[in-house]
Amino acid sequence: MSGEPPEVEDLLPRLVDLVARVAPRRAVLGIAGPPGSGKTTLVTRLLAAVTSYDGLSGRVAHVPMDGFHRTNAELESLERRDRKGAPDTFDTTAYAGVLAAVRAEPRVVVTAPSFDHGVGEPVPDSLVVPLSADLVVSEGNYLLLDDADWTAVPPLLDEVWWCALDGDVRVERLVARHVETGRELGDATEWVLRSDEANARTVDGGADRADVVLLDGVVVRAG
Repeated sequence: MSGEPPEVEDLLPRLVDLVARVAPRRAVLGIAGPPGSGKTTLVTRLLAAVTSYDGLSGRVAHVPMDGFHRTNAELESLERRDRKGAPDTFDTTAYAGVLAAVRAEPRVVVTAPSFDHGVGEPVPDSLVVPLSADLVVSEGNYLLLDDADWTAVPPLLDEVWWCALDGDVRVERLVARHVETGRELGDATEWVLRSDEANARTVDGGADRADVVLLDGVVVRAG
């Protein structure tokens, strides 16, 4: 309705324009934001909305950043398993390589890893970006991180949407998420306050570099 704040479904024409603008190669949409800010929820809504939207239906693929976690064995060898999820615990070279392959002309079929939250490990080559995909959506905390190890990523994203959420609500959601995966409440709370919130502070300021900003799923800025 007129006068109501726009929601993600109102941004679908923007994505159609994005696809047309970069054709014939694929477009890449990044969804960024701190842990617990609603990135996965936004992507779920977006992927559901495009299934019946003319111009995007059947033409969207999903490659989350989570699949590029380093394995637990790698993190153990690096003595970084206690900070799993921090910027340096991802294989940024592999992530940038997949994004570059997605944008390649002529198009190629691209495979990418997913992440099994049940066992806490990446699953190699479990995602496929078919030739028919015109738009690839990728979400993660660090897509706009101003850090040497991540500098290759932003230029590979045609547009980035930022998810924001009240900090207390974020923490509550993160604790609940960890409890759902089997952690005790106290352990989950300790992990969120020590690790997840440290990661959230790392990405402070990312919203200023985003093309669209959403607060709890509602668009508050669209450049």
